[in-house]
Parts: sequence; structure tokens; C-alpha cells
Amino acid sequence: MVLAVVNNKGGVGKTTTSVNLGAALAAPKRRVLLIDLDGQASASMWCGVARADLNPSSAACLLENYPVSKAIRRTPTSNLDLISGSSELANADLALSEVAGRELTLRHALHQVRSRYDFIILDCPPSLSLIGVNALVAADGFVVPVVPHFLAVEGLTNMLTAVDQVRRRLKARATLLGILLTMVTPGKKRAEVREQLRSQYRDRVFHTEITTSRSLEEAPAAGKTIFQFGPHTGAADAFRRLAGEILERVSGRK
Repeated sequence: MVLAVVNNKGGVGKTTTSVNLGAALAAPKRRVLLIDLDGQASASMWCGVARADLNPSSAACLLENYPVSKAIRRTPTSNLDLISGSSELANADLALSEVAGRELTLRHALHQVRSRYDFIILDCPPSLSLIGVNALVAADGFVVPVVPHFLAVEGLTNMLTAVDQVRRRLKARATLLGILLTMVTPGKKRAEVREQLRSQYRDRVFHTEITTSRSLEEAPAAGKTIFQFGPHTGAADAFRRLAGEILERVSGRK
């Protein structure tokens, strides 16, 4: 299954979700490929790749027909492979705009490796750019991380509307797998927003919530997933539960 982690807003925990969900899904000997589609390459560096070593990256696969199979690298997590991001992705939209069938580029590129993995997770850029559209067209399902603040409800509604327009225009098969509440903190106002989101979107919101924690803040600088950095923390438990919910929802779709 190809799973895109998307939101057209930055700072909502997309990379945190992509990296740690990927590690959680890989833990029980499932094969997972994480593809970093963000020019900041945060997911790649979180997985221990130095900035000087980012290439060949997903940009080469999208823009230069570089074989996806040759761009794959191992990570310190068993059964979790990576295709890194790089700064070249920042200009990818301009280059892709001149390509015939530009929205299908990633889908075609993944054909050669889909059968090798149980999950391919796409860490998307914070916009519905051509890269983001490519991710949605390539994906079977998508997860939307959302920070529960007062603008979240309207922002989420607008984003889902934009995604639906992309799906209809390009006949994409990706469906919403779930909305994930991230960076959850105590407080009455935040609790009210969470309840509003759950009331509006009901079972489309995952039961699992990702709370803010020191371990999640410190793990990226150490180049470790939460399971390497703090395997017995509440954050690690939360991502295990999220992986369980993902597996249940995927199984229910078959």
C-alpha cells in the first residue's frame, strides 16, 4: 500500500508522523519504504542521512528518470528503507510542469518497487504543489496530521476540499485513511477543538493522538526514530497504537 502523509500547512507533524509511523509498521517484519518528497529533507536527516549525502534523492527519480530501485538506501531501523529528499525538490514543480503526464510521474516511478514493500510512505511537502499532487495520484490512501488549534477545523475542511478536487480531476484512487491529531497539549481550548474535530469528522479521526513530548523533540537531532531514542516512552506507545489502527483500517478496505 502507498500511503501519503499530507497537509498543505507546515509545522503540523507530517515528518514526525511519516518517520515514526514507518518505523512502527516496519517493526513486526513488514517491509516499509519511506520516500522523502520535501526539499528540506527533514525525514532523511532524521533517519541519519547527512546533508552532504542526500543524493541520489527522490528528485532524481522524478526529474531525471533515475531508477527508484537504485535510490533506495537502508536505515538503522530493520525493514525500513529510505529514498531521501534534497534541495532539488524546491524547483521540481517548474521542471515537472514541462513533462507530459506530469501528475503521473511518481506513480509510474514506483511501479518497479511496489511489490517489494508492504507499505510505501510518502512524506509530502507542505503544499498541494505538483509534488504533492504526484503523491496523491500515486497513493492508495492518505493520512492528514492536524494540530488542534482554533484554525484547524477551517483549514482541514479547505485542504480536504482541495484534495477531493485533485482526486476527481485526475481520477486518483487515494482515499482518506484518517485524520491524526498531533502536537496535542493540555488546555481547555485545545480540548474543545479536538472534540469539535471528532464531532465533525467522527470515525475518520484516529483514536490515537500524538502529544507533545521531549523525546519527540530530541529524537530528530539524534538521528533516531522514537523507537530507538525512547522505546518505552508514551510517544513510542502512541505510534505503535497508530500503526495498529492503520493496519485495521487497511484490512477493512480489502
